Order: sequence, then C-alpha cells, then structure tokens
Amino acid sequence: MSDSKIQHISSRDNPVLQRLRKLAADAGAYRKIGSVWLEGDHLARAALQRAHPVLLAVITEAAWSDAALRAIAEAAPRVLIVPVALFKTLSGLESPAQIGFEVPHAARQDLTPRLDSVVLDRLQDAGNVGTILRSAAALGFSQILAIKGTAALWSPKVLRAGMGAHFGLRLIEGLAPEDLQALQVPLIATSSYAEAQLHQVQLPRPCAWVMGHEGQGVQESLMQRCALTVGIPQPGGEESLNVGAAAAICLYESARQRLA
Repeated sequence: MSDSKIQHISSRDNPVLQRLRKLAADAGAYRKIGSVWLEGDHLARAALQRAHPVLLAVITEAAWSDAALRAIAEAAPRVLIVPVALFKTLSGLESPAQIGFEVPHAARQDLTPRLDSVVLDRLQDAGNVGTILRSAAALGFSQILAIKGTAALWSPKVLRAGMGAHFGLRLIEGLAPEDLQALQVPLIATSSYAEAQLHQVQLPRPCAWVMGHEGQGVQESLMQRCALTVGIPQPGGEESLNVGAAAAICLYESARQRLA
C-alpha cells in the first residue's frame, strides 16, 4: 500500500473521525451521511468476503503491528491509524475493537418480485432484527423487506447482531404495506389462532415470511395480504415466542421441506 494512503491521526476533531462518531452514535445517521461504520474485524472481514465496497479503514496503533489486522486494513483504499484512546471515541462497545471500516450505503433498491423474502413489520428491537437477518442469510431467504417503523437495518446494533449477514442479503427498508403488492410470492404469517400447524403444511416456494411487531404482532392490513397463516406448536405452554426465535423456526421449516 502506498504511504500516501496511510495517515496517522491524533486529533479528536479530525472531520473523518467526527463523521464516524455520528455513524456510531446515531442509529439512522447512515441515511443522511450515505455511509456505514463497521466496528470490529468480524464485520470488516464479512464485507471483504462479499466484495462490498470499502471507503476507508481505521485501525489502532497497537493493532497496526498485528499482521492479520493490518492485512484487513490494507484492503481498504485509505487507512487511518489512531491511538487506542481515540478509537474508543468511535466505539459503541464496552470493550472497543481495534479496527473498523467505513463502507458506502446504497440508496433504496426496488424489491425483487419472486425472491424468497422476510418482511419485518415494525420490529423495534435491534437484536431481534439482526438475529432474523442472520437466520435469513443462513437459511436461504435473501431479501429483507422492512416496513416503516422497523429498527434501522444498518444501525450499529443491528449490524452487530447480524454478524455479517447484511452483506449476503438484499435489504430494502422504509416500505409501506401496499409496496408489497409488487411481490409475486405468497405471504405467510404465524398466528396463535391458526388451525394449521407449521409442520403440517406444505409451505410454498418461493415465499415471504411476515414477522410482526414484538408486542402487537402483524398489523391487520398485512395479515389480510397473507395467503397462509400457521401456528407454531408450543407444547411447553408458553403464550408466545420471541419474534427472533419464531422467525428462525419458520425459516428452518421452509429450508427443511426443500431439502427433504
């Protein structure tokens, strides 16, 4: 890497670090700034493995001497080397990482009509959203459609929970229920009132699973669009499942039936 692409930064007021600080602190800042802050070597590696564009790397002076972390940083077109204390000001973690990437954030895309999808209906918890993204990527559901009111898909907390799944998915957010008219696959939702149980139904392929708000469930306007509703057996007697767990069960059953 050319020395001109490597810069040592010691000032907290550096404009690049100020921008990254906003991205780390504000869940929706990426929409205004047009880029995303990825903290940690795991997310950085995930971006590189999927050939996601990278704008710059930030690495601590201590990590620069680590051959593995240095190699990750050098994959970026520009590298900022900072003291450990300065990197901590960019971190949302109790134990800050030693490296991070700034990557571009693409504007909203049009949905792909016949792609296996997961619809997120106003999910509030970033951990749930990231967990569902991770399950979707693992089980072959490659498009995520987030209804307005859902936690910001590229926020730091969702990124951490997704563990790199973002870079293998088509992510579209800010949708209204009527935007799903463009989908050409049946929608499926879970319901405690459904007569059919998940394991008893031949699930359509492709399809779109609709996962609803943690407290309110799937809104009525979306439920009416669903071609199928199914129940998840709960022999232990609990009233309901966490939406992240429910999504994993549903997506796994779709994948299992396809492999059977």
